[in-house]
Amino acid sequence: MLELPFKLGIHPINWVGEDVKEHGDDTTYEQILDDIQALGLTGTEMGRKYPTDPEILQKELSKRGIQLVSQWKSVLFSDPAYRESELAAYRKHVEFLHGMGSTVISTCEVGGSLHFDPRRTPNEKEVLRLDEAGWQSLAEGLNAAGAIAQEYGLKLTYHHHGGTAVESPEEIDRLMELTDPTKVYLLYDTGHAYYGDADPLQVLLKHYDRIAYIHFKDIRQEVLDEARAEQVDFVTCIRKGVFTVPGDGCLDFGPILNELLARGYDGWAMLEGEQDPAAHPAYKYAKKALEHMESLIIKK
Repeated sequence: MLELPFKLGIHPINWVGEDVKEHGDDTTYEQILDDIQALGLTGTEMGRKYPTDPEILQKELSKRGIQLVSQWKSVLFSDPAYRESELAAYRKHVEFLHGMGSTVISTCEVGGSLHFDPRRTPNEKEVLRLDEAGWQSLAEGLNAAGAIAQEYGLKLTYHHHGGTAVESPEEIDRLMELTDPTKVYLLYDTGHAYYGDADPLQVLLKHYDRIAYIHFKDIRQEVLDEARAEQVDFVTCIRKGVFTVPGDGCLDFGPILNELLARGYDGWAMLEGEQDPAAHPAYKYAKKALEHMESLIIKK
C-alpha cells in the first residue's frame, strides 16, 4: 500500500459522473464505497449517489473506515444581488460537512459559466470573464463565506475549475491576491490547472502556502488538443475523455508529489479521473494510479 505523510482518498466521480450524468449512472453507492475500501483508501468526497441522510451516510462510511472529506459547493458571489441567499446556503452546507467531521469545503464561483450559472441561456457559447466589479464582489463573498467556514472549524478551499471564470493561472493569481489568506484557501487541482493553461508544478510552488486541499487528476493531451481545435465546451471535453487518473495522461506527477513530500503537506488529497467508467473502470484505473504514484516517490 502506498505510504504518504498526507491523507489520500478518492472522489466518487471516478465511478459516477457529476457533470456528465450518463457516466456510471447505474452504479450504486455501495459499489463505490466497497471499491474505495478495497483500494485501502480512507477518504471520499460527497457524490450524487451517496445517501443524503447524514445518519445513514455516516453509518455506511464508518463501517468501511472512510471519512467524508468535503463536498462541492457552487457559489454566485460575483453578482452582489445573490450575496445574502448564497451565504445562507453556504452556512447550511458547512453545517452538514461539520456534522460529518469534514475539514475543508470545495468552493467554486459559477458566475459566467455556461454549465453552472443559472442566469445563462442554452444558446450561449462562451464563458463570461469577470469584470472589476465582479472580481471585487467575488472576493468579498468568499471572505464572508470563509469566515462562516471558520466558525465551524472548516477551511474554504477555492476550486479553480475548467469552464468557469477562475481557470487560468492569471485568474488563480488574481483570486489569491484579492482574498483574505486567513479565510480563503486553495483547492489545488493538477488537471484543472493544466486545462486552464497553467503549469501545475508552478501553481503548486507559487501558492503552496494557500493550499489546504488537493485533487490529483491527469489530462490526455491528444483529447485536449482535439477539443481545442474543435472549440468545444467543458462538458463536451469530459465526454471526449480529456481527464484521467495520474499516470494515464501527459502530466509529470513526480516533481509535484516529491515537492509535497519535501514540504511536509499533511492535508487531504483526492484521486480523480472524471471519465466514462464503462470504458475506463474506476477500480482498475485507481489501482494503476496508486502504483504509478508509488513508483514516483524518491526513496530516502
